[in-house]
Amino acid sequence: MQTNARKFLAMAALFVVTTSMAGCSSLFGGFGAPRLSERDCMMRAMYFESNRSSAEGMLAVGTVVMNRVNDRRYPQSVCGVISQKNQFAKGVTTRKMSSSGGLLAAEVADRVMAGARHPGVRNAQHFHTAGLRFPYNNMHYVLMAGGNEFYEKY
Repeated sequence: MQTNARKFLAMAALFVVTTSMAGCSSLFGGFGAPRLSERDCMMRAMYFESNRSSAEGMLAVGTVVMNRVNDRRYPQSVCGVISQKNQFAKGVTTRKMSSSGGLLAAEVADRVMAGARHPGVRNAQHFHTAGLRFPYNNMHYVLMAGGNEFYEKY
């Protein structure tokens, strides 16, 4: 009985993730093509950018996305921010997600869309893979989380 319940829950979780990803091949939608919701865009950015490592890493990525949304220099929507050329993982709006990482991303995306923010990210609007170093003379590193290092401009 317990094994059947686990199988059912796993199948239900996979159904939720795959149906929430329907229509992801077209972010802005064409004739008859569904569009991604703001939640779906957030979920996908966190999933692909945090290497599905942890809720903390996903929350940090989500905080950067929202910091950009709230800055007039960037698009004023989550989908607009994550679809900017050369800013987020290639294929962030089109690649497939696994059910296990997708479930965590969905949970954290709901929290971010409801106002949760990673306190260590502060006003950071940029991040890159941890361990890389660039000679920024106008940036200040504020946090390492989820395989990324986050930084603010001076």
